[in-house]
Amino acid sequence: MDHVSVVVGDLEAAVAFFTDLGLELEGQAPIQGRWVDRVAGLDGVRVDIAMMRTPDGHGRLELTTFHTPPAISAEPEDAPTNTLGLRSIMFAVDDIDATVAGLRARGAQLVGEVVQYQDRYRLCYVRGPEGIIVALAEQLG
Repeated sequence: MDHVSVVVGDLEAAVAFFTDLGLELEGQAPIQGRWVDRVAGLDGVRVDIAMMRTPDGHGRLELTTFHTPPAISAEPEDAPTNTLGLRSIMFAVDDIDATVAGLRARGAQLVGEVVQYQDRYRLCYVRGPEGIIVALAEQLG
């Protein structure tokens, strides 16, 4: 897999959110032209993208904001975690409590609770900008 792409309305807020999770901004660029129209199956595509890289360097996340045609909402922003489709992106963190506190300070919401799974992980879901759900996992021991 090369990367995962997420369409967002507020690129700056999404970049800040994922930066708080430890991802690094590789770059931002405007994208338009007939080639992207053909790939997306849309006419007049004009987007801004931000490419983020995970701290270990093995994963990338593309954040995309559509200027034209405007993005459409496929579900409510507060869709529950059992809604069909891509539901969350999981990140390994060193300190789940500190990570949750930092994200909540920037407006993210804890979806449920921070729980321990056996003696292996502490886990939770956090809802960030655009209703994006990220799963956090702190490995124990």
